[in-house]
Amino acid sequence: MSLYKRKDSNAWWVKIQQNGRIICRSTGTANKTKAQEYHDKLKANLWDQISLGVKPKYKWQDAVLRWIEETRHKATQHDDLTHLRWLDTHLRNKQLDQISREDIDSIIKARLSGGASNGTTNRTLAVVRAILRKATNEWEWIVRHPKISMLPEPKRRVRWLTHEVANRLISELPEHLIPIVRFSLETGLRQANVTGLQWQQVDINRACAWIHPDQAKAREAIAVPLSPNAIKIIQDQIGRNKEYIFTYQGKQVRQVNTRAWRNALKRAGIVNFRWHDLRHTWASWHIQSGTPLHVLQELGGWETTEMVKRYAHLSSSHLSEYANNIHKNNPDSTHY
Repeated sequence: MSLYKRKDSNAWWVKIQQNGRIICRSTGTANKTKAQEYHDKLKANLWDQISLGVKPKYKWQDAVLRWIEETRHKATQHDDLTHLRWLDTHLRNKQLDQISREDIDSIIKARLSGGASNGTTNRTLAVVRAILRKATNEWEWIVRHPKISMLPEPKRRVRWLTHEVANRLISELPEHLIPIVRFSLETGLRQANVTGLQWQQVDINRACAWIHPDQAKAREAIAVPLSPNAIKIIQDQIGRNKEYIFTYQGKQVRQVNTRAWRNALKRAGIVNFRWHDLRHTWASWHIQSGTPLHVLQELGGWETTEMVKRYAHLSSSHLSEYANNIHKNNPDSTHY
C-alpha cells in the first residue's frame, strides 16, 4: 500500500520502493487527496534523483520530522515541540536552503512583539539553529545556513529560601504537598524525579535512591544518598501506593504547581518563587554548609561545573584565611 496510517499518527504516511530501497515518510496531512499529491510528487522527485542525479530539495517540515524522530530520547523534547509548533506558521513551507537571515530576524521580531522575553526567544532560536546545523553538518541536506546568535539575557539571581522561611512555607501547604516539598529540600531532585519516584528506586536499608538515565535531564543515572530526614519522609508514605511514593488520594501526584501551591506561597508571604527554586534552595544550603562545588555537582546530577558555579558566591569560607593577606607585610595598614 502506497498510503497508510500509523496508530500513533493522524497523518497519512507514504511507502515507496525505489531500486530495492523502501522509503516511509509522513505526509504531514490527514487529507487523503493532499497525501496522494505528496506521494506522487515525492515519487517523481526520487526518480529524478536516481535517474538524473538531481539533488533533492528538503523543506523545513522534512527537517522537523527527522529532528523529532532523532531526539525522542531528549528529556526536554516536549519543550522543543512547543517551540516547533510556534515556528510552524513562520517556516512551514520554506525550503531549507532558502531560510535566510531575514527569516531569522522576522522570527525574533515576532517572538518579542508577542511578549516573549529574550530568554524564551533564545530557546526558540536554539531549536532552529540545532535543526539547521544537523541539516548542514550531519544530514548534508544543505550546504550552509544563516548564522544565528542569541539575544543578551540578564543574569538572574539565584532564588532561595532561608530555613525559617522554608518552614513557614511548609506550614501553609496542603497535607499531600508537605512530604513532597520536604523531600525536595532534602535531596534537591527535580520535580519530575520526585513525583515520579517509585518504591523500586529506593533502598531504605542502604539509605539511597537512584534516578535512571532515562529519567535524568542529562541522561545519566543519578545516585541519591538519603539523609535520616529523607528516609523518615519515605517511610511515612508506606502503604499509600504500591508503585509510587508520593501520592494524593492514593494516586501518583503528577501536578504540583497548582493553586494550592500558589496560595500557600501567598499566605507565607513569599513572592517570585517557582517550584524549581526548591532545588536552588537545597543547593544554596549545601554551599553555605561547606559542601564543595564538585561534590554538589555530583549530588545534583549537573553535567558541568559551570552549572553549580552560580551558587559559589554564597560561601566564602574557603577564602577566609586569605582575607587578611593584604596586611601581612604592613601591620600598620590595619589603621587607615
